[in-house]
Amino acid sequence: MRTVAITGVSGGIGQAMGRVFREAGARVIGIDAIEAPSGTCDHFISADLAQVGRDEQAAKALADQIGEACNQTLNTLINNAAVQHLGDATTLDWAHWRETLDVNLGAPFALARALHAIMAPARGNIINIGSVHATATKPGFSAYATSKAALHGLTRALALDFGSSVRVMTLAPAAVDTPMLRAGFDGNDDAFAELETMHPVSRIAQPEEIAKAALYLSSEDATFMTGATLQMDGGILARLHDPA
Repeated sequence: MRTVAITGVSGGIGQAMGRVFREAGARVIGIDAIEAPSGTCDHFISADLAQVGRDEQAAKALADQIGEACNQTLNTLINNAAVQHLGDATTLDWAHWRETLDVNLGAPFALARALHAIMAPARGNIINIGSVHATATKPGFSAYATSKAALHGLTRALALDFGSSVRVMTLAPAAVDTPMLRAGFDGNDDAFAELETMHPVSRIAQPEEIAKAALYLSSEDATFMTGATLQMDGGILARLHDPA
């Protein structure tokens, strides 16, 4: 049985990934600070991923827990957990800048290093959940966009360092219909509708679509892919916004 570890499993995309991978027959180890809903994973590990991203011993401790849960054989690691602190670059709280880098970049790097030894024998794979903000962003997203751009770069670097032992890919969504996104548009249905039309496909993604793309990247059908980014962006990065 394939074993998959998913960080941020309690969020909208994380829950969908847990369900999709379990339906495909995988055993899912979920990692988050918040308990995962029933049916999301087979084994849950509570972890502070900011601490994991800045403290090598915390990363090793989490890796040991994951290794014990999967009997020292891990097929897929999905670095899905992320925080998004918004603010102008001149006023953004420094602690929020640091937390963003620790969770969104430090933890994926730390877990990739710490888990490589139990992934390599199975020719495993790592999927980093990136973002269109790595390529095109907007005001107030300096911390988040920087962390995601660095994560995309980390994917390429790890693919070279790990070679044939562990494949590494980025899956980069645009807007996804999660409770967190919906909360940001609470009471502003017109703005939400405008967000949908900004995507050339005239809608935003559903979490299950992102989960199914991750399932493909982790499968035997994608074994020639490494160091690559799959843009699940509804065409938004192809669109030029100008007055014309």
